[in-house]
Amino acid sequence: MNFARPEKFREACRTGQFTGPSGGQAPGFEQANIVILPDAYADSFHRYCLLNPQPCPILHIAEYGDPMMKDLGDDIDIRRDLPRYRVFRDGEPAGDVADITDIWRDDLVTFVLGCSLSFEAALISGGVNLRHVAEGIPCAAYRTERVTQTVEPFSAPLTVSMRVVPDDQVALATNISQKFPLSHGGPVHVGDPAALGIVSLENNIDGIGLNSIGEGETAMFWACGVTAIEAAVSAACDLTISHAPAHMLITDRRAWKST
Repeated sequence: MNFARPEKFREACRTGQFTGPSGGQAPGFEQANIVILPDAYADSFHRYCLLNPQPCPILHIAEYGDPMMKDLGDDIDIRRDLPRYRVFRDGEPAGDVADITDIWRDDLVTFVLGCSLSFEAALISGGVNLRHVAEGIPCAAYRTERVTQTVEPFSAPLTVSMRVVPDDQVALATNISQKFPLSHGGPVHVGDPAALGIVSLENNIDGIGLNSIGEGETAMFWACGVTAIEAAVSAACDLTISHAPAHMLITDRRAWKST
């Protein structure tokens, strides 16, 4: 099931017709990470994002208790319009769900953060061969040994997404992605995963995504919004909600438009 328009994608999520990863859907529109937490933590989390802009680029912060994201799309209801959510209670996973209406509270604040999936259409149009796209699977994400700046009670290691590209397309992929600072911008590392403390590519988060590097390919690593999720979870709020990894919100904002 493929969607060219973000409102059609969200409608399918809202009605339970689509629950899969969002990569490749509504190409050219901004995809976004979602972190939802109680308002008592919102100011500190905002400061954490501002101090760590590459993994946590802010697209929108909702009003307290408001589930409607009108700045991002007229009909966006953050409680129903993602393919899958992850719920945490007191810092511990409490399951994945397709709808958070039943657990929504008036004290919750939604942070919408940029995502590197937003520039994949531009990479492809620019001539970059992305093997995970060709194989129809998401890119993989990994925790690294790099640290982000702490704002109590929020702290987390830097998480990265990995895409493998032909050796001779590394500069091209770098140049294109650098034009999207609100989608994590250019790569934070190119080459050996071990330089980031990634010991095994099989240790990708949730076991999702392409986790191999072939002959003639180079691994490229971009900052990833899972960093923000892990920071939020580290605070052990009584309730934290995020998108499930690779299951993003797609907004009505254009990230990129072909010419």
